[in-house]
Amino acid sequence: MQFFPLIRHILFVSGLMAIASTDLANAEDSWRDLYRPQVRDGMPCRVMTPLSFAPNKNYPVIVSLHGAGGKGTDNKKQLKDWNRQLAGKQIRTDFPCFVIAPQADQLWNSDHLRKIKSIIGTLPSADMSRIYVLGHSMGGHGTYIFSQLDPDFFAAAAPSAGSGLRRTEPFIDPEKIKDLPIWAFHGDKDGVCPIEKDQAVFNEMKSLGGNMKFTIWEGDNHGVSGKFIPGAKNGTTHTSSERCDSEPDFLKWLFAQSK
Repeated sequence: MQFFPLIRHILFVSGLMAIASTDLANAEDSWRDLYRPQVRDGMPCRVMTPLSFAPNKNYPVIVSLHGAGGKGTDNKKQLKDWNRQLAGKQIRTDFPCFVIAPQADQLWNSDHLRKIKSIIGTLPSADMSRIYVLGHSMGGHGTYIFSQLDPDFFAAAAPSAGSGLRRTEPFIDPEKIKDLPIWAFHGDKDGVCPIEKDQAVFNEMKSLGGNMKFTIWEGDNHGVSGKFIPGAKNGTTHTSSERCDSEPDFLKWLFAQSK
């Protein structure tokens, strides 16, 4: 006699738990809605505007490049953990800016950069002297590539786990980007994009007296994309010359850079 009421109770509680779980998931994903979708010349893109936008102010622009896991055309997968961090209210309050998160279905190239520049050109009150580019893995590689394609366009670059060195193409030319403030990040146990390639870039930048900082995450593999914004205790930062800004906080360093 007690069996069916018990089943009804279990189903009711299970339903409440499912609703709560869905609500929690929706709440956790609500930050994605801050990145408004658009398409530019066939390239999917998401754009987050500054918090409390004021048309009489100029705002920096962060170009955020996803890794291979974000490739596609759905205009969703390119939003990664660092995009979630940048969408946090405190960061948006302390560092108001535009964040552009384009999506590519192949390695980042000059055509993507052209389309990104076109998007930036439509932004109201964008500070063209403070355009920053960053990304992880394929996006770290893209950060190096974009920097080399047009080093005068960017005020700073921050590649994570990407060396800019490809097997089938010539090595990146550090001479072209030696004057651009760069802060690179890499795990010393990275088996996907070995740190040796990034180390080679840093070593050459050092010989050129370039403006590059290089943080090595001790004991970490490839999955370090969530670390470069908040920082972590297992990171050791090296500098290529006295030209490098010694600021230890990444976002403070980034937003201090200007052409």
